[in-house]
Amino acid sequence: MVEAWYMDESQEDQRAPHRLRPNCAVSLEQLRRLGVAYRKLDADNYETDPCLKEIRRAENYSWMDIVTIHKDKLPNYEEKIKTFYEEHLHLDDEIRYILDGSGYFDVRDKDDKWIRISMKKGDMITLPAGIYHRFTLDENNYVKAMRLFVGEPVWTAYNRPADDFPARKQYMKFLAEEAQ
Repeated sequence: MVEAWYMDESQEDQRAPHRLRPNCAVSLEQLRRLGVAYRKLDADNYETDPCLKEIRRAENYSWMDIVTIHKDKLPNYEEKIKTFYEEHLHLDDEIRYILDGSGYFDVRDKDDKWIRISMKKGDMITLPAGIYHRFTLDENNYVKAMRLFVGEPVWTAYNRPADDFPARKQYMKFLAEEAQ
């Protein structure tokens, strides 16, 4: 099961857990109210997993690839790690399925506080279009993930501030409705 928590304000290594003391856990329900969807799948059998096949059909995830983030596997590794950790949003949902290794997705809550989501093998997450977020490896320095898209992939990240995009405005409207 996925674990999430509010982050401390430390500027230490981004790969550290950065938990508040005492820890302030975040539930799946709290994540759902932010538009974040979570699923647990069988990463050992992803090529033949009927659950993944059904998710792809139901959500219209027609395009996928697999990326390995490790210093020996990813060209321009150091530059990419810094880019992934810049706070940004996308105009489309971001769907990631962890096939091996681990890392963190950080998302902003409705009060602009950081929530860290620990992702491990078998975890699938969907971040809604317009949510500010970032990604980093954890201290294991390795993750292999499937990236899923509706239609052709769009890789464009818009660094904060990006509040004028329709996707951001729609996301803020969603948050306001969830708060009622």
